[in-house]
Amino acid sequence: MLRTIFITLTVIALTTLSVLAQSLTEKEVIIEFKTNKGTFIVKLYNETPKHRDNFLKLVRNNSYDNIIFHRVINGFMIQAGGNVLKGNEETKTQLEEQHKETLEAEFMYPKLFHKQGVLAAARVGDDENPEKRSSSFQFYIVTGKFFLDHELEKMFKKKGLPLPKEVKDVYLGKGGAPHLDGEYTVFGEVVKGDRVIDKIQHTETDDEDAPIKPVYIKSTKIIDK
Repeated sequence: MLRTIFITLTVIALTTLSVLAQSLTEKEVIIEFKTNKGTFIVKLYNETPKHRDNFLKLVRNNSYDNIIFHRVINGFMIQAGGNVLKGNEETKTQLEEQHKETLEAEFMYPKLFHKQGVLAAARVGDDENPEKRSSSFQFYIVTGKFFLDHELEKMFKKKGLPLPKEVKDVYLGKGGAPHLDGEYTVFGEVVKGDRVIDKIQHTETDDEDAPIKPVYIKSTKIIDK
């Protein structure tokens, strides 16, 4: 009798621990970015664990401190990770060498898609990278633009991807960069600080889309909800 009770209690305890561990694992990670244009906050998706864990490692190592937004295109996206503040070609090469590893693509379309505000991994083009593997360091945030219904239908038909109503409604109402769906891995989204993102995307840039006055990340940290 006592043995049966002990076994039952043990099973209950193990089950409880398993559920607790799962809930902790599934808790969304929140990251704070402090930039010279203000602060914004992103959450990382658990559906893309390789990208989530890699990004967490970089944040814990302070790898994004003093990293610039090197490519800014109004109505499309802002991209970071190309160089350090006050860097040159030598520091750019050093940064590329330091983070030369790539990540396996984790496409989760149509659950995760390129709506306005998402965080996604940059990568080199298909000619050099047919598997569409992600950069382990450079990322972008979609600012995007609005599309008409027939434009979306035509685009996704050409891409050979379905266009669920809920995805179309978001693109029609919020905008984004739908041409990137199925091409680049989306792994998070901005949850606070839209005005800061907007301020960055309206930064004056040169002919190569680089901000004339540096826009850079001061620091990043993991925060509680």
